[in-house]
Amino acid sequence: MRSSKTKKLAKQKADRYFSKFIRMRDANDQGLVRCCTSGKWIHWKQSDAGHYISRRFEATRYDERNCHAQSKQENRFHNGNQLQHQKYIEERYGEGTAEKLFVKSRMKCFRKKHDYEAIAEEYYNKVKNIESKLPNL
Repeated sequence: MRSSKTKKLAKQKADRYFSKFIRMRDANDQGLVRCCTSGKWIHWKQSDAGHYISRRFEATRYDERNCHAQSKQENRFHNGNQLQHQKYIEERYGEGTAEKLFVKSRMKCFRKKHDYEAIAEEYYNKVKNIESKLPNL
């Protein structure tokens, strides 16, 4: 994977591969995901990677427990339906996880360009791993 020219571009690349990984991770063998808040089934390519805690909080931006496949409607027009997303997180990872994510999100986190490049590389490899196991996604 080529190095990004700027920190901004490195962050965009990290976001792109993280989002793709989340949506593919949550997909079944037919490429369908169930929206974590509405329960609707949609193809992973038509879903968003919805964050429970906003991406503006760097400490939880790439925390896999904080992000799940979500319909564009829920993520973009219903502000992520946070109450339902919280319930989903508690059911999936255990009681208290949402609170732990909230506490973690308030921690200071300063990333440099090479940090974003490492995140992009990690999620690029995770995506390739899923693609090798499920080539039809």
